[in-house]
Amino acid sequence: MPTQVILHIKNTEPILGEIEELPQPTDTLLKVSNPRPRDGKDLIFLEHNVVTVYWPTATVNFIEVLPSEEEEDIVSFVRE
Repeated sequence: MPTQVILHIKNTEPILGEIEELPQPTDTLLKVSNPRPRDGKDLIFLEHNVVTVYWPTATVNFIEVLPSEEEEDIVSFVRE
């Protein structure tokens, strides 16, 4: 099941996409499916029909992992 992430790439706006698994320290490329800005529009530097992009991990500052639908249904500790 793909994991939804926000990629923070050097010198560009954050990019929302899906990855199959989190990168390992030895990985040099990151495969991202359905890349798009956070507002859902097309990325200006990609063709409109592109569905998968490989980014070099050296250009990625950090990755935010978004919660899955399963994790959103879990009720955590609530303090009253």
